[in-house]
Amino acid sequence: MKLVSYTTKNKDRIGIFHNDKIFDLEECGHGLGHKFPSRMRRFLQGGEDLMNKAKEVSQAIIEGKIASRIDDPSLKLLAPVPKPTSCRDAYAFRQHVETARRNRGVPMIPEFDQFPVFYLTNHNAIVGPGEVKLEEDHFIKLDFELESAIVIGKKGKNISVKEADSYIAGYMIMNDISARALQMEEMKLNLGPAKGKDFATSIGPWLVTTDELEEYKIETEFGNKYDLRMTAKHNGKLVSDGNMKDMNWTFAEIIERASYGVEMIPGDVIGSGTVGTGCYLELNGTSALKAKEKGEEFTPTWLSEGDTMELEIAGLGVLTNTFHKKKKVRSILAKKKNQK
Repeated sequence: MKLVSYTTKNKDRIGIFHNDKIFDLEECGHGLGHKFPSRMRRFLQGGEDLMNKAKEVSQAIIEGKIASRIDDPSLKLLAPVPKPTSCRDAYAFRQHVETARRNRGVPMIPEFDQFPVFYLTNHNAIVGPGEVKLEEDHFIKLDFELESAIVIGKKGKNISVKEADSYIAGYMIMNDISARALQMEEMKLNLGPAKGKDFATSIGPWLVTTDELEEYKIETEFGNKYDLRMTAKHNGKLVSDGNMKDMNWTFAEIIERASYGVEMIPGDVIGSGTVGTGCYLELNGTSALKAKEKGEEFTPTWLSEGDTMELEIAGLGVLTNTFHKKKKVRSILAKKKNQK
């Protein structure tokens, strides 16, 4: 089942996506005697009961028993979870971490293989498919990050890796949009990413429940992996190609770590971190090293105003965003501070 959040005339709703059409979950549920909330957060709080009822509605739609669909030209897809209760982003792909460190001339850190790590990002800056408006400084080395993401579907604390997969309501694509100029200057202070990451994170286009991914599932003693190709296209040109099965830390392991001493609640979003080759920070570094070896000049690639990124994960759809500048505002890039 593919769940979406959408808006028509400024009214946010939940829908089921089937055959390129959207069916309103609340309205379709009436025919089967089911009552659903109109918004995703409350739906997720209903846990397995509401999820199972929604799957009944989805099956009725597939069988043609429910024909009503949304036919409104004002319809706009939102992030599947427009207002997550929290948003974490992990660091699960070794290839990305190792390559990025090699490109900077530093060795791989052994701690990567000892425990999964993540940071908390701004859950109030979540966006969905479509246009993303950014500030002036964001376009200085603006970057994409190709990731998968999960949504937590039930409450839990100190969750073991063996039971963690049962807490996942579904999977999505994530673009951890990054302003590298801001990120690089603040990371020198060793406090983690802040203004370089907190302005926009795109997720979507829909939330795919785990039952739809059974044929791709790889069971391991550390939780499930999925054999899903991941690609990114910049203005139609393929720039990244990886696979979700290459996560060195499973989502089950990440949930176990995240839930230690902390209650996970329905609506929490967790990103996988960047797949290998999944951002220009990594790609530029690799290309720069190759150019240096050949004695050639190298010009890095970043996203510019008006550019479009299409992130695709097999089974999860295509997440498309176009980037534009807001009205020009003052810069916050570092300036020399007058000493008192």
